[in-house]
Amino acid sequence: MSRERQPWLMPITLLVAFLLSVVPVAPELQPLRPAWVALVLAYWIIESPGRVGMALAFALGILQDLIVGGMLGENALRLVVVTFILLRFRARIRFFPLTQQAAIIALILLNDRIISVALHAFWRLPAAPWTAWLTPMIGFALWPILFIAIDSLRLRGWGR
Repeated sequence: MSRERQPWLMPITLLVAFLLSVVPVAPELQPLRPAWVALVLAYWIIESPGRVGMALAFALGILQDLIVGGMLGENALRLVVVTFILLRFRARIRFFPLTQQAAIIALILLNDRIISVALHAFWRLPAAPWTAWLTPMIGFALWPILFIAIDSLRLRGWGR
């Protein structure tokens, strides 16, 4: 199945990412929640950059701010920065093996965590617990699985 024949796949994967972002978890596990929207958005930036841009990242971030709560604009800024970095280095990242891609995604998610801490410090909001610093490593572990899963849906379709 052609890549262009599945325009519904990107919205569905982003919807699933949003749903995973709001699934209730125990309060002590909340800081370990992966950045699902950022991970799925990263996949689409790497594999289909013509369909994803800064405006979409900003809109998804505002939507995430409204759904998850917190400071309005924080997730929007973080997703725009993630998008900018990935669009800038997409040509190189795309041809790396999955383990190297996962390492780069982890570094980008670490940058995302630093932005979050800086914003919270600037606005004097409570900081996330230290366990939140483990989320880039969780993203590192999830990236190959997520990439292969979405890629197989995108390239082969549901029923093949």
